[in-house]
Amino acid sequence: MADKEPEVQDDLAESLNDLFTSLSSMVKSELQGTNNVLELLEKMNLRVAQEYKGFGDVASGLRVFVEQLKNKSGNFDEYVQQIDAIEQQVTEFEAVISVLDRYVSLLESKVQSVYQHPPP
Repeated sequence: MADKEPEVQDDLAESLNDLFTSLSSMVKSELQGTNNVLELLEKMNLRVAQEYKGFGDVASGLRVFVEQLKNKSGNFDEYVQQIDAIEQQVTEFEAVISVLDRYVSLLESKVQSVYQHPPP
C-alpha cells in the first residue's frame, strides 16, 4: 500500500497540475480576448477622433463661407431696394395704363358713334 500512495499522490499531483495548467490557459485566453477587444476599441476611438477632426475642419470652413456670403448679400441689399422701387413704379404705371386704355376705348366708342350717327 505504501507503493500505491505515492502513485496516487503522483496521479493527484499530475491531475492538479493539469487542472491548474488548463485553468491558467483559460484565464490567459480570456485576458488575451479582453486585451484584443480593448485594442480594437482603442483603434476605433482613434479613427472616430480623426473623423470628428475632419468634421471640425469642414464646419470651420463652412462658417467662414457663410460669413463671406453674408457680406456679399449685404452688398445686394441696395440693389434689392432699387428693384422693389422699380417694381412699385411698374405697378403704378400699369394702373395708369389701364385707366388710359379705358379712356381710349371710351373715346373710340364716341368717335364711332359720331361717325355712325352724325349730329344734325
